[in-house]
Amino acid sequence: MIVFPAIDLKGGQVVRLSEGDMDRATVYGDNPAAQALIFAEAGAQHLHVVDLDGSFAGRAENREAVEAIVGAFPGYVQLGGGIRNREAVEGWFDLGVARVVMGSAALKDPEFVKDMAREFPGGIVVAVDARDGMVATEGWADVSDVPVVDLARRFEDAGVASLLFTDIGRDGLLKGVNIEATVDLARRVDIPVIASGGVKGLDDIHVLSLHAADGIEGVITGRALYEGRLDLAAALAMAARA
Repeated sequence: MIVFPAIDLKGGQVVRLSEGDMDRATVYGDNPAAQALIFAEAGAQHLHVVDLDGSFAGRAENREAVEAIVGAFPGYVQLGGGIRNREAVEGWFDLGVARVVMGSAALKDPEFVKDMAREFPGGIVVAVDARDGMVATEGWADVSDVPVVDLARRFEDAGVASLLFTDIGRDGLLKGVNIEATVDLARRVDIPVIASGGVKGLDDIHVLSLHAADGIEGVITGRALYEGRLDLAAALAMAARA
């Protein structure tokens, strides 16, 4: 199982939001590349980066910071936030991003996302962000009437690398991962699932690792790392044993 330390970008700074609310951002630093190196030195080989401003704008808003992260981090960078057209997808891959995450586009233009998955095998991750079981888009500002499982199933046999499932109601609140909903999704689809939202400590990593065989590919963690509640090296070691 993969542990993805998270770097969320807002105005070029490293932040974490509470429940996806841009007005509830906690700033943890102003040097994203340096933060990426800290995670690398702890042993991380994968990194999850989100252009939060881009999620709302529908285009890259923190490109300079992302470029610095990709240049500094020696492992694989997974990037989301406002990636909604071919030019954006191709541009990020050309820059050296390993995988791109698409959420709003997956709901509004699934055929385009499927085309990208076929064109870039193993490179496309579909974000299925949930508020009360329904898919949220546009930086989580809009909640649709589409159940999470229904959206996920649209991409079976489409060649997407993974599903990134976030329980928005827990994101950034250190309440613990919604294990039940995450594992239920993994069991109901044939695509590996990455858990996100609410990681509060090593127990979350342990429980998720027990479900690796159910299709849990990895877990994203941010605030727990920044606030010292989760030791990254210990989390990586635990996940490696899964």
